Amino acid sequence: MSRYRRYDGGDPLAPPVDLAEALDAIGEDVMAGYSPERAMREFLRRGGQDQAGLDDLARRVAERRRELLQQHHLDGTLDEVRQLLDQAVLEERKQLARDAMMDDGDRAFREMRMENLPASPAAAVTELSDYDWQSREARAAYEQIKDLLGRELLDQRFAGMKEALENATDADRQAIDEMLSDLNELLEKHHRGEDTPEDFADFMAKHGRHFPENPQNIDELLDTLAQRSAAAQRMLNSMSAEQRAELMQLSAQAFGSPSLMQQLDRLDQNLMSLRPGEDWGGSEQFGNGGQGLGLGDGTGVLQDIADLDALADQLAQSYGGARLDDVDLDKLARQLGNEAAVDARKLQELEQALRRSGAMERGYDGELRLTPKAMRQLGKALLRDVAQRMSGRQGQRDLRQAGGAGDLSGATRGWEFGDTEPWDLPRTMLNGVLRRAGDPDGPLLAIDDVEVAETEARTQAAVALCVDTSFSMAMDGRWVPMKQTALALHTLIGTRFRGDDLELIGFGRHAQTMRIEELTALDARWAKGTNLHHALLLANRHFRKHPNAQPVLLIVTDGEPTSHLESSGDVFFSYPPHPTTIALAVRELDNARRLGAQTTFFRLGEDPGLARFIESMARRVDGAVIAPEADDLGAAVVGSYLGSRRGGRGAAGGGAGGPGTYGDWFGSRGFWVG
Repeated sequence: MSRYRRYDGGDPLAPPVDLAEALDAIGEDVMAGYSPERAMREFLRRGGQDQAGLDDLARRVAERRRELLQQHHLDGTLDEVRQLLDQAVLEERKQLARDAMMDDGDRAFREMRMENLPASPAAAVTELSDYDWQSREARAAYEQIKDLLGRELLDQRFAGMKEALENATDADRQAIDEMLSDLNELLEKHHRGEDTPEDFADFMAKHGRHFPENPQNIDELLDTLAQRSAAAQRMLNSMSAEQRAELMQLSAQAFGSPSLMQQLDRLDQNLMSLRPGEDWGGSEQFGNGGQGLGLGDGTGVLQDIADLDALADQLAQSYGGARLDDVDLDKLARQLGNEAAVDARKLQELEQALRRSGAMERGYDGELRLTPKAMRQLGKALLRDVAQRMSGRQGQRDLRQAGGAGDLSGATRGWEFGDTEPWDLPRTMLNGVLRRAGDPDGPLLAIDDVEVAETEARTQAAVALCVDTSFSMAMDGRWVPMKQTALALHTLIGTRFRGDDLELIGFGRHAQTMRIEELTALDARWAKGTNLHHALLLANRHFRKHPNAQPVLLIVTDGEPTSHLESSGDVFFSYPPHPTTIALAVRELDNARRLGAQTTFFRLGEDPGLARFIESMARRVDGAVIAPEADDLGAAVVGSYLGSRRGGRGAAGGGAGGPGTYGDWFGSRGFWVG
């Protein structure tokens, strides 16, 4: 037998989740000092360019809640009772005026009762409970009050009862009374632990038509009833004392019998004892909107508000172990529409894709970290941005050219085992055609036909990127651009210049070599000190480890040296800079020049003293000085590195360069991005 149910797997034709934008945003936040977990949460909260985030959904939830409270007031049932009472009194007065056969004394007495009814609808209905109505229309209107109250009270606990019992007969009321009695007996039996699944099945077989939610067991039945009953109690709590007193007095007239209220009170007590965790004591502050709420409708609105509160908690994700899978999509669609549910589902899929994509992993300490795969993706994105800045032309972000192992020379040669150069397809196909001219039965293409494009030999480079990690870099907003620059250069060398060897050196109060993962995850350091001396010691050690490589020294800083490493290993700090600190930094810079290093300084900031110092240092070693804006730092460093590899000195003439000249150092664009 086949079974069908509603499909809830999302759009099967929807495109796969695009992680590029999310990974870029997460990587940038990680570089700013966020943990990967927090960075992912922040992106999900903000959303993407074409994707609503959690904050937007939470705002819409709050707006919907505010609308429900402002558009309604709680006098709906009292207003209906008042209208029916006015109708009954008016019809009775008409009948008294028309009836010529009535005793004048009796007429006067009845008119006096109509005239002197209490202003309170509840008190007036109670006073008229023993009145012998002379008008058939008036009696019908008064009976409607009792019927209305009964239906409203039932609608508070069982949604839809108000409409279902309209024009109900005595048999219908008897069936409801029997259902309530059986329900209370079942709940009390469950509370004692004496019920069985058969008891629930028998109850549903007999009274299941009153429960459109179709609960499958007694716990589901309890949850449905308790949520509705708790909402009814919160509605009463939200009323003024006068409103509650009116309704309590009117309730005794429901269906003309107190038995209904007795059964409902018994039901409320059973539900409170079985589900004490529901919000039985809460209340809301309703406005004076034009739409009055009856007891049943008001309970529904309070349930909607409870749903919205639950959604707000789920969207806030502020509790331990929070996941977007916790968001109730059905509830969200019911309250905000299908579009909101689609947005939330996309966020759920995005979170799942981020966790499954291999972009983040748990470290030995249990903390999430960006994986090397994620670092490569982020680095490639940064490289594309760098290339766009350097080219100055749009529409070339994805340009790829061959030559990762060297520039094409224009010559070709036969392929040999181990060659990695690209095939020259025209020459290869021509060789096959010429060979088959003498051997028509031979293969279309043989290994001896293959020719490869020759490339120019390219020297290996030993690159030391020294980045300032002092207090001022974080204070002046240069922390993230510094990390982005390091990652872009690391990615370029790791993907296009694998023969080069990059050393990342961070220098603050002291210097240290860092893996790219360590540098990108480095929190802002607030200790003062710029130890260029220590950084140059580490850079020169790196150059000595690679004696056959071309040394390339790149220094990013926004301050003069203020600390140095003493022979004891201790760090000496002084501001203004001590002459010894300057002298030691100059000595190590001279050592770098003797090792053949091509040096470029990247000066951040507009301090005149720093500018004079760095320019004098650059002249001393025939180096270059670039003064880029923070956003152009990556383009400046990558451009200088590429210029150094082609035999240049970074910037033309060794003087201060600008961001507009970066692309000129190695041509408009290159093979290095892709």
